[in-house]
Amino acid sequence: MSLIAWVVLGLIAGFVASKIVSGTGQGVVMDIVLGIVGAVVGGWLFNTFGMAGVVGFNLYSLLVAVVGAALLLVGYHALSRGAH
Repeated sequence: MSLIAWVVLGLIAGFVASKIVSGTGQGVVMDIVLGIVGAVVGGWLFNTFGMAGVVGFNLYSLLVAVVGAALLLVGYHALSRGAH
């Protein structure tokens, strides 16, 4: 995928995951970063369990990225609550 496609997929995935987990977005930059990293994490998890990871710019890849980003966000919130 091109860099622009990764950024767009990351933005959408990060935003959707933020809405699912916390009800609010994390900000445009954080949503993009969270979505891109989530796509990598989701792709790794899906591959580990024998399913395809991010395979292009499509709904399945968006689902993989959202799952990964949501898991990252849950972990982030758990760690940040424990630090206070």
